[in-house]
Amino acid sequence: MAVLFLGATSISAQDDNSRPQPAAREYPPLIGGVGDQESTTDLNPDIRPLTGVQNPTLGTPGIRHSYWVPGLQYGNTVQSSALNQATSSGWNTTSFVVGNLSLLDVWGRAQLAVNYSGGGSFSSDTAQGNSNFQQFGLTQTFDWGRWQLSFLDQFSYLPETQFGFGIGTGLSFPGVGGSLAPPLPGLQNTYIPNQSIFTTFGPRYSNASATQVAYTVSPRGSITAAGSYGILRFIEAGNIESNSASFNVGYNYNLTRADTLGVQYRFSNYRYIGDPQAINDQVVQFMYGRKITGRIALQLFGGPDVTTFRVPVNNSSNRVSGSGGANLTYALNRGSLGLTYNHGISGGSGVFTGANTDQLQLSLGRQLSREWATSLNFGYTRNGSVASSASSQAYDSWYVGGALSRPFGRNVNFSIAYTAQIQTSNQSVCAAGTCSANFTLQQITLGLQWHTRPYVLR
Repeated sequence: MAVLFLGATSISAQDDNSRPQPAAREYPPLIGGVGDQESTTDLNPDIRPLTGVQNPTLGTPGIRHSYWVPGLQYGNTVQSSALNQATSSGWNTTSFVVGNLSLLDVWGRAQLAVNYSGGGSFSSDTAQGNSNFQQFGLTQTFDWGRWQLSFLDQFSYLPETQFGFGIGTGLSFPGVGGSLAPPLPGLQNTYIPNQSIFTTFGPRYSNASATQVAYTVSPRGSITAAGSYGILRFIEAGNIESNSASFNVGYNYNLTRADTLGVQYRFSNYRYIGDPQAINDQVVQFMYGRKITGRIALQLFGGPDVTTFRVPVNNSSNRVSGSGGANLTYALNRGSLGLTYNHGISGGSGVFTGANTDQLQLSLGRQLSREWATSLNFGYTRNGSVASSASSQAYDSWYVGGALSRPFGRNVNFSIAYTAQIQTSNQSVCAAGTCSANFTLQQITLGLQWHTRPYVLR
């Protein structure tokens, strides 16, 4: 699951020190792929390693103050069904009442960034019922010259899959949103438990955490090592719960100020609660990256993939295949384009004990005027069992949608979004009270976000 947190406006510090001062931040006018892009001179270069665990970005905004800011959010989703339930009452609504908090604290050689949203969801569909709503993102970094150390965590508790959830509204990511949400470059999809099959049942919670260390060995070269751990749990029976862990080590070499080559080895394992299957996956990937601050962030990678199964698949305990992908963020005139693609082994999305997964996500945002911004979003995933036989079930999942948003003053933002979720399979699936190979869900979401002015810590 990968989102960009870049600013949309600039807030200046007040001269009156007797009151809490708003944080002054050097942000380009770009938020989550939507926004005005007239100036990028205040971005610092993204120096995160090519072989690291985070998505590349257009750059890091300058920070003048540490601060925290609370807020509130209300969202209402009208949908045609509920694909993640065994029964459904047809058209229904779900309301989200959420408290938001964002914090950015910088001291010495360290930086802590936190975005959190928590509250409840209340559905008119008795099968879905009421539930909690939690999303959390944290990044703690230390920079000691040649050494960099990072701790990252991403958590969600949602009433449905995170794939395409809340797209185009503030529900899709934690924190207050807008220019005051600290920039948290997300973990790459490889390190997050996959949830890209819509017809898994009920609420679920997912957590992915990672630790990364990078060491500069020469003016052009650096070494990266990282470990991550993820879990996927479901509240209702009928789904496959999983744990995953990975370790990777890589070498980065800067060809020019903009271009980097890298090579990475990654070991991943997948374990399933109550199931004897266990998967070990080893990949070697050759990587290329290009970064021009404020303009483009590109990452390409691919290489051989060796998979080992505890329970033999098709009378074999080993398989050799390929893995690869791409991450791209490209700044447009008054907007941006974002694209991610991954091919390889995944945990199975709660349906399979291991899946062959192809996942593509695309977002396009543009500032229409001083007030109105728009975004278009598309996602596609194909999941098939690692059994890979002709009779194995496979799922094709799409989401497509668009959104409009505008601020009201400096503290309120309104959004309206439409999303269609479409799933097809080569075998029938029972969901929403119907057994079929094809399902379509339509959603209309209204969102309203409010936050206080930021409170300066130092």
